[in-house]
Amino acid sequence: MTPPRPRDHQRRQAILDQITTLGFCLPGTLTERHTRCSSPGCRCRSDPPALHGPYYSWTRKINGKTVTRTLSPEQAQRYSPWFDDARRLRALSAELEALSLKLAQNAEGWGEK
Repeated sequence: MTPPRPRDHQRRQAILDQITTLGFCLPGTLTERHTRCSSPGCRCRSDPPALHGPYYSWTRKINGKTVTRTLSPEQAQRYSPWFDDARRLRALSAELEALSLKLAQNAEGWGEK
């Protein structure tokens, strides 16, 4: 069994340090959309088009179902860092899991299968 090396402990601590800098985390996706309407003489039908919007949507899964909520521009601006922090938290968590998996495979001689 190979114990974790000092650099493994350092990487783990670096990941944990980055996690402590995160603020609030909202799950899901924030989407900005611009649309075209059905009125034939509208500015969104001109060349080049001046589309309507932006319209902001927050989409996430609740109990296996997709739920979408429309946000105002102010809400989208306020919560945008929360979506960014949630994305960063998922990436850091995946990195910590990958490091742990590598160490367990090396320690037990399991190898990649």
